[in-house]
Amino acid sequence: MPTALAALGVSVSDDAMPLRAGELAGARRIAVLLLDGFGYHLLRQAAQASATVEAIHNGELGRLTAITATVPSSTPISLASLACGTPPGNHGIIGFTLRVPESGELVTHIRWDGAPDPELWQREPTAFERAAADGVVCTVVSDGAFRDTGLTRAIYRGADWLPAATPEEVAEGTINALARGERSLVYAYLPNVDTAGHFYGIGSAQWLDAVATVAKTVDDLLTYLPRDAALLVTADHGMVNLTERLRVDEHPELLHGVEAIAGDGRMRYLHAVPGAIEDVAATWGEAVGGRAEILTRDEAVGRGWYGPTVTDENRRRIGDLVVACKDTFAVVGVEGEPPHVARLIGQHGGLTGAEMAVPLWTYRT
Repeated sequence: MPTALAALGVSVSDDAMPLRAGELAGARRIAVLLLDGFGYHLLRQAAQASATVEAIHNGELGRLTAITATVPSSTPISLASLACGTPPGNHGIIGFTLRVPESGELVTHIRWDGAPDPELWQREPTAFERAAADGVVCTVVSDGAFRDTGLTRAIYRGADWLPAATPEEVAEGTINALARGERSLVYAYLPNVDTAGHFYGIGSAQWLDAVATVAKTVDDLLTYLPRDAALLVTADHGMVNLTERLRVDEHPELLHGVEAIAGDGRMRYLHAVPGAIEDVAATWGEAVGGRAEILTRDEAVGRGWYGPTVTDENRRRIGDLVVACKDTFAVVGVEGEPPHVARLIGQHGGLTGAEMAVPLWTYRT
């Protein structure tokens, strides 16, 4: 988003380095299309389903490069970083599920309805607020079911919402929204590839069908993109097909000394009772073996996973211990999570290249 803002003449902070903003010189209208789960390393497989994706992958259409997702490499964290232009340590949506320090309750960001207050939980100004203040007309084009959720209120403030339930509606809505005002910024979202990967796995027939569907949306956008517009296509994370799972509900010893388990299957946050951190680390270390690394909160922050700085308020949202899963392993069967989550084939949230590398594809009319 800092790239888009800079190209539209909106001032960005010194630490928000635009990515190739010069390529967008002269653009008065920019669309950012987010393809959920469409990792950079999946492009070769995805090219089987679409001539457009094949051309993008081969460098024959637009310009493609790889950029980095957030840690954890999951949807709400990356979407917040995209929308705010800042790392998780700044915006505070630093896990798929987080424990609210003040209340001890868990907030699952994609099903966020109620407390905590979104505008207090995520205090960073959004890219849309900054752009709107400079006179840019901002629109989010996405499923209307998400319009009034806590996550929307936290990260899409400053933009108008244009409901679009299907990929065809997303394409049409994006083109219509680009025509608004003298300068426009449109953010559009499609979940198809992520959903198919979760339920059927990367490379499945259903996954390839989802790739073809979102690629058709890209084709439609290229057909009708205004002459003074640019299109940026990116993703929030990639994905791996799981081969191993540790079910917490089958190992009651893993709950000894643990007040709450947050995060997601590939990056768990463990909140320990006072004085129990070392015992919890030992128990979990024996259970996961070499399939995951267990770090303290300070160790994880010290590695720079959440950005150069982590505010004190946001640091408290990370577990006392962080369980970072390796390869194709996940920790599932956590109380409070829907049962189907433990059975998902494709998952993300970890640190592998397949999860962390995402595409940035730029196209100018």
